[in-house]
Amino acid sequence: MSPPAGEARPAAAIAVDGRAAPFDYCEGRPPDAACYAARRDPGSACVALARALADRAIERHPPATLAWDWEETVLMLGVAELHRVSGEPRYRDYVRAYVDAAIAAGGPAITTSDSCAPALLAALLVIDGDDPSGAYRAIVDDALDYLDHRALRTPAGGLNHLGVHGHFGASLWVDSLFMIGGLLTRWGEAAAPARLDLYRDQFVIFAGALQGEDGLFAHASGWPGEQDPTLRWARGDAWALAAGHDYLRARRIRGEEDPAVAAIVAAEDAAVLAAQDRPSGLWWTLVDRPGEGYLETSASALFAYALARGWRYGQVDHAALPAIERAIVGLGGRIVDDAAGRPVVRGISGPTLPGTRASYLAVPLVDDRPYGVGAVILALVESSGLPAGPPAGE
Repeated sequence: MSPPAGEARPAAAIAVDGRAAPFDYCEGRPPDAACYAARRDPGSACVALARALADRAIERHPPATLAWDWEETVLMLGVAELHRVSGEPRYRDYVRAYVDAAIAAGGPAITTSDSCAPALLAALLVIDGDDPSGAYRAIVDDALDYLDHRALRTPAGGLNHLGVHGHFGASLWVDSLFMIGGLLTRWGEAAAPARLDLYRDQFVIFAGALQGEDGLFAHASGWPGEQDPTLRWARGDAWALAAGHDYLRARRIRGEEDPAVAAIVAAEDAAVLAAQDRPSGLWWTLVDRPGEGYLETSASALFAYALARGWRYGQVDHAALPAIERAIVGLGGRIVDDAAGRPVVRGISGPTLPGTRASYLAVPLVDDRPYGVGAVILALVESSGLPAGPPAGE
């Protein structure tokens, strides 16, 4: 089930700080809600497919049955972004019900990067003015307290992926850049700019420990288990790229620049674009070792999302557009219909520890994992409405 290629459409041409306004801007200004949705073409085939995926997920995964964890966060973030574009109330209701279920169960315990990730969803509700009791703000405050005071840190100040748990020592996992980045970026953008500074510092620390000369990231540093630090695990690199581009978007919206993080992300952009498997449009699970193992859905979707978001805000040049389109077509090939004619996402690698070549390649592929579905929804929504080539006049 492959969505058709997007139609060419012009970008805004009004200059902002001496540069052409990003594609997402309307009349030279950062997008308001209507502009944000329009730039993603709510009536497109990509958004229609994203809606079908979300509808199936909502039916199959009642909020009260879902854990407070990173896997579910990616699904909920995809549904939240779909709500921004479609305006469909049931998508926002699903995210709210997920957070409410965690509160009803006694409140979420935030003790690791992975359990910090869903606090982003509470923050989005607060930012939207949907917090009559203050319960969602309490989750945000608890997550920020965890980041400020409870999570262990490495000697360089990097946040321990396992948070308060010190029995393995303090280790940096590239996953954390996404798991803490959503909250710090969106809360920093909307309510507390100092949180953007905290995330900037963490991004630089993580890159110093994990990014290689090839521009790609190792999975972890300081992890005591057996690990080959020369390997480049695709979903890990996708976590970093997606989070980095969203952070740079927030800075651009505020009229700010961050040359250090921009350079880190640009190096990864170049490596990721070069590593795409052109025939399939996807990426290998060991991203720098084509032909080894398998092409993987969730990482490919997150790369497409990251590149599309980067292009929308002027961080990635027009050469990325064909790569994004190839990825969306490739992801369409990973979606099949179930017996009821509803779309199912296939080819998602399971949860993955830092490890060796053999351990990465042994991670099984599964269908319908929440983070894989959410990643594909993010990619479909963010790529919808993009031009098929350089915008008119450029």
